[in-house]
Amino acid sequence: MVVNAGIEEICFELRSLLEKAVKKNLAEGVLLSGGLDTSVLAVVASKFTLLKAFTVAFQGFPAPDVKYAALMANRLHLTNFVHYFDEDELYGAVRTVVRTMRSFDPMEVRNSAAILIGLEVAKERGINTVITGDGCDELFAGYSFLFNLEKEKLDLELKKLWEAMSFSSVPLAKTLELEAKLPYLDPDFKAFAMKLDSRYKIKTEKGNVWGKWIVRKAFENILPEEIVWRVKMPIEQGSGTAVLPSVFDRNIADVEFKEKGNKYLEEDKVVILSKEQLFYYEIYRAVVGVPHPTDLSGKLCPLCNSNVARNSTYCRTCGAYPI
Repeated sequence: MVVNAGIEEICFELRSLLEKAVKKNLAEGVLLSGGLDTSVLAVVASKFTLLKAFTVAFQGFPAPDVKYAALMANRLHLTNFVHYFDEDELYGAVRTVVRTMRSFDPMEVRNSAAILIGLEVAKERGINTVITGDGCDELFAGYSFLFNLEKEKLDLELKKLWEAMSFSSVPLAKTLELEAKLPYLDPDFKAFAMKLDSRYKIKTEKGNVWGKWIVRKAFENILPEEIVWRVKMPIEQGSGTAVLPSVFDRNIADVEFKEKGNKYLEEDKVVILSKEQLFYYEIYRAVVGVPHPTDLSGKLCPLCNSNVARNSTYCRTCGAYPI
């Protein structure tokens, strides 16, 4: 059993299974953030194919992904297309994301808009298949909210994540007639990750608590140290779209926000929590419609009236958490 194996044996099995998963999911391009997840896939896939890498950043704002992606591209001798998008391009992507994902959750939209732009850049370069790093955080406890949990609670939370995980890269790629490939979700690799004792997923090293610890150890001597021990950074931070709340705070007047917030609460029974969410909701309202439950006997989101899975504490439609 994986549970009782030594560290070196686990690392070997992880690398071996991931190599098989990547070979089954080879693509022409990779959305390269320079984070651990995509860097691992890039180094493995580069053994078998000539990859093109795509990195996106919000023009004029800090986007750390650019530096780390360049480091990996240089290490692997990849052609790395770095694309800086402006507000107009971003707003166009936002509309597609809201329509495709049927969501006005600010975090979902912010992250997915950057993914969509990366996919669009890949398509412009003649790419039809793209590898993404989706699934690694869920399988190997990459999220910081998991770090301080007792083992029993951690195992429970991981199982909840595995039941609920879904990734916008797949439907967004389909809208562009592309295919997103997700090697971390290959059945054999996924089964290995789920069986692996969670004590190998979160560990303290170098004075810090690390998620995905075993993945870091497995590639410690293969990837640059700056990549192996890079702190987990959401797409919105790495690409620069984390500044969007302040952008919308500047662009939408307080009076407009208050008036429209009251209007949508009264007319649609939807609570709008921020100016950014207001912008996304108005798109949602126009292209999807007013949120409403399809199952009146099911669990409802208290902020937007959408149905939510019985065991879920998060609303995929508006982002309400916890519920």
